[in-house]
Amino acid sequence: MKTINDLNIKLFADGAGLDSFMNLNELEYIKGFTTNPSLMRKNGVENYKDFSVQLLSKINDKPISFEVFADEMLEMEKQANEIASWGKNIFIKIPITNTKGKSTKELVKKLINKKISCNVTAIFTFEQVKEIVDVVDSETPVILSIFADRIADTGVDPVPLMKKIVSYSKNKSNIEILWASTREALNIFQANECGCQIITVPTDILEKMKYLGKDLNQFSKETVLTFYNDAKSAKYKIT
Repeated sequence: MKTINDLNIKLFADGAGLDSFMNLNELEYIKGFTTNPSLMRKNGVENYKDFSVQLLSKINDKPISFEVFADEMLEMEKQANEIASWGKNIFIKIPITNTKGKSTKELVKKLINKKISCNVTAIFTFEQVKEIVDVVDSETPVILSIFADRIADTGVDPVPLMKKIVSYSKNKSNIEILWASTREALNIFQANECGCQIITVPTDILEKMKYLGKDLNQFSKETVLTFYNDAKSAKYKIT
């Protein structure tokens, strides 16, 4: 069984907890961070800019992706310019479309031509990847975040698609493919085998890294013991 140190893929932590990010930043295998408005809201963040600036003051040597939340292209661009001014290690997360389904490819092209690094997010299809790859002609770093496990939620195996995307984008050296919406530790190894350069992992999944390589017989015994102790603590009886 491979360990994290054996993998080629970079692990980014996904969340919005300042303390948890600080702790994860101490781990050598955490190479960057991602967040979004939904995670911020879930973690009780009240002021978007204050949280972001505070985080950037503590982590300034690893990439951090912050997402715009406007829906109109001009307002997205305005927010992207503002967020990009907060630090040098920022990637601007731009959704692949707005809520009306309008492609953001021209906005992404405009931003990267201004040397603003972008993380194009909420990608679900090869066609969406193709339209971004085909307009990117720059040395500015670009991340394409493919929501592999949300694709899996529809009953579709995302692995063939991820391999196709990695192959299609390989000639653009500034583009990295990110496996997003990670649901289990196994996804890290799947993403690595697909050739993805990055996987972003929620903090609760990162806590499961301690199980990697664990003896399955011992794991089975511990699981049975958990069931036994919980039933005993609850004082359950059949008769």
